[in-house]
Amino acid sequence: MKHKTRKPFPENFFWGASTSAYQVEGANLEDGKGPSCQDVKEVPEGTSDLTVCADHYHHMKEDVALMAEMGFKSYRFSIAWTRILPKGTGEINQKGIDFYNELIDECLKYGIEPIVTMFHFDMPAALDERGSWGNPDSVEWFVNFASILFENFGDRVKYWLTINEQNVLTLSGPVIGTLHLPEGCTNVLKEIYQQNHHMLVAQAKAMVLCHQMLPEAKIGPAPNISLVYPATCKPEDVIAAQNFNAIRNWLYLDMAVYGIYNAIVWSYLEENDATPTFAPGDEEAMKNAHPDFIGFNYYNT
Repeated sequence: MKHKTRKPFPENFFWGASTSAYQVEGANLEDGKGPSCQDVKEVPEGTSDLTVCADHYHHMKEDVALMAEMGFKSYRFSIAWTRILPKGTGEINQKGIDFYNELIDECLKYGIEPIVTMFHFDMPAALDERGSWGNPDSVEWFVNFASILFENFGDRVKYWLTINEQNVLTLSGPVIGTLHLPEGCTNVLKEIYQQNHHMLVAQAKAMVLCHQMLPEAKIGPAPNISLVYPATCKPEDVIAAQNFNAIRNWLYLDMAVYGIYNAIVWSYLEENDATPTFAPGDEEAMKNAHPDFIGFNYYNT
């Protein structure tokens, strides 16, 4: 159907902007922040590292004032895991808590709704050394991080996103340096989808925890959805598009909505000896998660 008339946006529609911590904050090792995978990876020659970026860490108040001047009603930003927990677990960095408290308060001062992404491509380097998302303990690492965020910021943050573009991490992580592969890995596909499984369980448990700790808050995943069209109407092209849509999109949407693996993807993993191992309670945890929304980025391919 082609719509001939446009419906007006509701008055409370959230016009705004979105950033990630490692892309804008700079100050990557200042005020107690520990290194993330973004800080230790090798960057191509002639490419800027992350020590400065947009220097949002030092110019946050100016940046928020500019957002208000442009009429923004929301600001989605991510919280750097290592600014809160320099080693990923253990001791909390109070200066990191203070920075995000100030950012949230500054947004609210201008009537800008703070929307927090909990994880955006910045695994703590110390946790990469402990196996990263391949370690089953990563589920509890993330849930612990989430509990700290809910406890410190949940009185003012009403909207939360769990893991940004998890499907990009899974499909391109080793290429862009955001997914850690252990030395000597012989079945890369199985390792990647085991890590993906741990992320699915981690975000499911974080959503349940959010609803327990912050009953009035809303939370959901943030996949990167890109619809794949068949090149022609030939059956083989239609099937190819269907398969890639399942791997690229439906795996994450089915998990968010139903808490189960997409059947096409599971068959693909079975055929390639790459099905993930379930820990006791994983299946129940994924089915118990009930997102309030799906906050995805949408792209046409």
